[in-house]
Amino acid sequence: MDFNKTDEQELLLDSLREMVAREVTEDNIKNWYEQGTIDPKFSRAFLDAGFGLMGIPEEYGGTPADITTIFMVAEELTRLTAASFPFLSNVLNLFDIVEFGTPEQIRLTVDTYKNTGEASFLLAISEPQSGSDNSAMTTTAVRRNGKVYLNGTKTFVTHGGTAPYSLIVAKDESPEITNKNMSMWLIPSDSPGIKFAPLHKIGQKPIKFSEMYLDNVETDESALVGIQGKGFLQLMKNFEVERILICVFSLGLAQAAMDDAAAYASQRAQFGQPIGKFQMIQELLSDMEIRIKNMRNMIYETAWKHDNGISIRLDSALCKRYVCKTATQVCSDAMQILGGIGYTTETRVSRAWQDARGWEFAGGTEQIMVHIAGRELLKKYVK
Repeated sequence: MDFNKTDEQELLLDSLREMVAREVTEDNIKNWYEQGTIDPKFSRAFLDAGFGLMGIPEEYGGTPADITTIFMVAEELTRLTAASFPFLSNVLNLFDIVEFGTPEQIRLTVDTYKNTGEASFLLAISEPQSGSDNSAMTTTAVRRNGKVYLNGTKTFVTHGGTAPYSLIVAKDESPEITNKNMSMWLIPSDSPGIKFAPLHKIGQKPIKFSEMYLDNVETDESALVGIQGKGFLQLMKNFEVERILICVFSLGLAQAAMDDAAAYASQRAQFGQPIGKFQMIQELLSDMEIRIKNMRNMIYETAWKHDNGISIRLDSALCKRYVCKTATQVCSDAMQILGGIGYTTETRVSRAWQDARGWEFAGGTEQIMVHIAGRELLKKYVK
């Protein structure tokens, strides 16, 4: 593996830094977290600068980019801002539509994003009784008189109540746990029978979160995305990449916390000298740096494998288990270095710590990652 960035990647990251310096301040971000929303001007600036459609085919207005480059952009934006943005996951959501949707569905979602700068659709998977156990899903898509009717409840829906379209995973016809046939449906979020109820998180506040209720929501076969009965398998195709993107967000937050902690340790004086000269602080910083290096190496090795056509099923699970909880630890150690001020909203470190803790849940808990990785490890080592 070559860890050097290409000239194109360096120029891309320089352009990102210039855009962030021009478009956003720390006061802006604090206001967005207090208000629970991002200024659309910043989302639009991100899109107009060429970052919003990276990896989407050129025929739909996208920009060619491999996963490694997309991850670099996501990490750097998160590091620069110590914040979580709703539009960063939009590209991977679009991957599902680009790969499995009809040309009309692709144009609809991509054009909606280009026109608004906001996420064009939400992804409704989890349910109150079906989180890690997707077989317990009870939302159904029942065909009747030439129409399709969706019924059920979804939870932890990102962009719920804001995205104009909804990509819903539902079981075909019956909710029984033995029914493994699930399909994906793309419908307007304001369809009759759809209601949203907000959920209030302690972190990642600009990213809307909600429950979603489906009561005899009527659609038709044109809303089907991909192959009937294969919806969950389609979803899983890009889910491994999504898990690594979540790890990238965590890494960016950890690096932001490290940046701030090191700067504070060199400036804060106690007992006549900067606290960075005390060995206990140096130990914290050293261990934080080791963890960040390990996180970054795991992430970008996995990205390299993906870009070279190598399976990342094991790597993505191991990354998700290690990186997200380790990032939270780095942010916690950074808070320790800042002391009492680190526990206030006056610092970026407290925000990074809250957001990092939330990424531990997204995309699958560390316990579920053990289950996934364990199966793959047996295949790897037991011949």
